[in-house]
Amino acid sequence: MVLTISNKGWVVIPAEMRKKYNLIPGSEVMIVDYGGVLALVPAFKNPVEKGYGLLKGGASLTDTLKKDRGLEKKREKRLLHA
Repeated sequence: MVLTISNKGWVVIPAEMRKKYNLIPGSEVMIVDYGGVLALVPAFKNPVEKGYGLLKGGASLTDTLKKDRGLEKKREKRLLHA
């Protein structure tokens, strides 16, 4: 979809996109620069709350790192005593 920027820097978001993303007058959006690609992203009122549970169900990163570090220590001990 191609949009045109007005001389005031305005861009009109097509009605179908406003409906799809529930963008009503007064909605806040962010413009994000992904290294040469601009993205218009709806702003969350509470991003922490929106992200809560997003990564739920997987292995604990802390537990995995502790386990890996324990294995490294055992290997180091073995190499020092070999």
